[in-house]
Amino acid sequence: MKSATLDYRDSAVRLKGVLSQDERRTGGRPAVVLFPDARGIGDHAIDCAGRLAALGYVTLVADLYGDGTRARDMAQAMELMNGLRSDAGRWRARARAALDALAGQDGVDRSRLAAIGYCFGGSTALELARSGAPLAAVVSFHGGLASPRPDDARNIKAKVLVCHGAADPLVPPAEVAAFETQMSRTSVDWQLHAYGGAVHGFTNPEADAAGVPALAYNAAADRRSRNAMLALFEEVFGPLLP
Repeated sequence: MKSATLDYRDSAVRLKGVLSQDERRTGGRPAVVLFPDARGIGDHAIDCAGRLAALGYVTLVADLYGDGTRARDMAQAMELMNGLRSDAGRWRARARAALDALAGQDGVDRSRLAAIGYCFGGSTALELARSGAPLAAVVSFHGGLASPRPDDARNIKAKVLVCHGAADPLVPPAEVAAFETQMSRTSVDWQLHAYGGAVHGFTNPEADAAGVPALAYNAAADRRSRNAMLALFEEVFGPLLP
């Protein structure tokens, strides 16, 4: 298994993602761009990418802010996140730059691309899909579901899986209902899994350390959502050869 920094650009912004792949595998492989939470690239995202790479997916953890910036605390994370998503076009372009960088790597099958994300990263994966990006699958884990351009849901080409904590106070029922209504107006193949008792950040074992009631790890929801993702990947990409 190999992980290395991947330098790429979004216009004038220099970006530093983390590319993970199993170099023993040959031929065109499906690839996954992984958008981290609002803090930027961290241990949780890198660990998730490594597990996907071990299964045979070339995986890029995207740099959302430039130069591999990681927020020093939640206050800065909110500032960075709000600065990026305040401009929908720039937000989508930043996500597309990561997808294009991944698609350009040797060994990647450009017809088999997916985007996933955690928290703000889940929102980012959905925005990339709404832009009409050439994705086969999109998965959001405890991500926000509101969009600055909700009608763009009709542009989605991917099959969509949303993994949501049913007790998440940061993504309330009204937001979930609005998302479901919007998606139901499209021809997109989509599904939403709600995990009882799970709140925001349920896939991240580090969530409990934040000391914030809205954030907590939930092992069952983590396991079930990961299995749902892998089932979707097998559906759209087929089984991976050794």
